[in-house]
Amino acid sequence: MTLFTLVLHVIMTHSYLRVCKNDNASFLFFPLQVFEWWYFKKYGTCFIEQVSVSHLRPLLGGAESNPPVPGFSASNGESETNRQSLSECKVWRNPLSLFRGAEYSRYTWVTGKEPLTYYDMNLSAQDHQTFFTCDTDFLRPSYIVMQKAWRERNPQARIKAAYQALELNNDCAAAYVLLAEEEATTIIDAEKYFKQALKAGEAVYRKSQHCHPQNSQHEAQLRRDTNVLVYVKRRLAMCARKLGRIKEAVKMMRDLMKEFPLLSMLNIHENLLEALLELQAYADVQAVLAKYDDISLPKSAAICYTAALLKARAVSDRFSAETASRRGLSTAEISAVEAIHRAVEFNPHVPKYLLEMKSLILPPEHILKRGDSEAVAYAFFHLQHWKRIEGALNLLHCTWEGTFRMIPYPLEKGHLFYPYASWTETADRELLPTFHNVSVYPQKEFPFFMHFTAGLCSFSAMLAFLTHQFPELMVIFAKAVSISYVSQTQLLIFCLN
Repeated sequence: MTLFTLVLHVIMTHSYLRVCKNDNASFLFFPLQVFEWWYFKKYGTCFIEQVSVSHLRPLLGGAESNPPVPGFSASNGESETNRQSLSECKVWRNPLSLFRGAEYSRYTWVTGKEPLTYYDMNLSAQDHQTFFTCDTDFLRPSYIVMQKAWRERNPQARIKAAYQALELNNDCAAAYVLLAEEEATTIIDAEKYFKQALKAGEAVYRKSQHCHPQNSQHEAQLRRDTNVLVYVKRRLAMCARKLGRIKEAVKMMRDLMKEFPLLSMLNIHENLLEALLELQAYADVQAVLAKYDDISLPKSAAICYTAALLKARAVSDRFSAETASRRGLSTAEISAVEAIHRAVEFNPHVPKYLLEMKSLILPPEHILKRGDSEAVAYAFFHLQHWKRIEGALNLLHCTWEGTFRMIPYPLEKGHLFYPYASWTETADRELLPTFHNVSVYPQKEFPFFMHFTAGLCSFSAMLAFLTHQFPELMVIFAKAVSISYVSQTQLLIFCLN
């Protein structure tokens, strides 16, 4: 409880004890105290504190109660608090992340805005060090150079280091990966670099397989070479998808998932889902969902909303809100609505992007499950698939807000998923650029009744305080108000008669 709130409570309690000596004001203060107790039991916070912090304190010149927007310009204390909140959540590599040189950099050239935050890029640097390095790298000069390259913040320094590594070893797959990601200014150029990386990576991977049983160092080296190979094949499939060779991309993704089935945490199936939706191969999409939309596996917006899209596809072309309100929903429509409610509960930020109520930006390289960052990443790639199915967006528009009636207190209790995490907004502000208006859920809004009650309690507190400080003047004021009220009432009755 804040000092301001404590002072307000003391004033109200002391004034209540003094005023109630007259037996005239107790009827007013007793219900307020009962209401205060009920509000605390129901919402877990003091009503007077809520009112004072949200409404009165800013008016009286106090500090704003809203939390500061996290960022790298914050003070040391604020940054430490933000980092502590972020340590409680898990961020995931965006399965469909764009290419820095061919896509993110082009956006910067055109708009002058940076689409990636330092926090997001720092996470990527950590990923690269985890994927592409191991304990035996000190034995190879080219890998030592690449270790330094992944830690560099300056893009030009990273590119320069990659060329130095290639001078030392022309078959350094990690160096080709860096050039494909950051130097290539088109997808075609990126694909050329990745093909060179694939050739070098396969040769190194075959050598590592033969050395695998010898000791733990060779095991770590095999794991690193496997990561490089999987990363390169996946990015090659994404290049094919972006260049319009979708069937080829689908085949590459399927082969990759069969060859390395234990790497499901990389979420390659989400790349496959998006490519199959582009082919309009809805039966294949359903088959993928049947395998990965399992209760034991982590959910994602791609899984939940794709399942909702397939259910909506079966009924959306014939759906009408007016007709449904008259005759009720059919079994198929109920199934579609339930799928939409499930998806919205998992990530409530997505519908505003799909319905174009909020503008899209380039997706970040990392996302937070159920957060605004995941919603941006999903809608950026899947909006076209929703538009392609006639009536799907109309069905979503008519039904998505009904989810919130099922979960009135999402931070305390969910319906099909765990309660929504309160620190999601903080993490999303670190992942998304400052020019983006981060979506907040649940919205911190009070209904009219709460505003009315807040005003009544505040007015009562003010009267109690004035009565305590100036009892004689308040008696005169009360008499004047009473006389005025009686005279106005008599005049009104006289006019009506």
